[in-house]
Amino acid sequence: MKHLGTVKIETDRLILRRFREDDAEAVFKNWASDEEVTRFLTWPSHKSIEVTEKVLSEWIKGYSENKFYQWAITVKEDGDEPIGSISVVSMREEIEMLHIGYCIGRKWWHQGITSEAFKGIIKFLIEEVGAKRIESRHDPNNPNSGKVMLKCGLKYEGTMRKADINNQGICDAAFYGLLAEDYYTKK
Repeated sequence: MKHLGTVKIETDRLILRRFREDDAEAVFKNWASDEEVTRFLTWPSHKSIEVTEKVLSEWIKGYSENKFYQWAITVKEDGDEPIGSISVVSMREEIEMLHIGYCIGRKWWHQGITSEAFKGIIKFLIEEVGAKRIESRHDPNNPNSGKVMLKCGLKYEGTMRKADINNQGICDAAFYGLLAEDYYTKK
């Protein structure tokens, strides 16, 4: 893969960009402190803005690496305020695979925003970075996350029992994947 780092990506309604220090208040307010948003995630909701500031500081440091991919999701018509995040949470260079994770504030659920953001980074990661496989997973108790994956062209590949852990405890993990060859065939 030819890693390019977190570059600005524009879709019809969204701008995906790097996080900045001055995003802390919006990140904390819009999703990081909301226990309903983080219910099925692997990190706990933030109890104070200081936690959010520390996380953002780490992400901002990460931007110096071309293998670091962490985008703020912003809606063009609403200005520059982040409403969610989407990122490469893990990768396997030897098989050119990138694993994607995402979350979005409750106010923006069921509007197709996460799917639009995911499609935008799939295009970038396959066409420009050269990923051969994009994958993601979710807790089956959170089926809406799986719907996002399906909308983005990922195929359901199976559920591993008691293979993950999130804020609900040990859980099953439903896996989805998209191969570059399938992406180009559909294009």
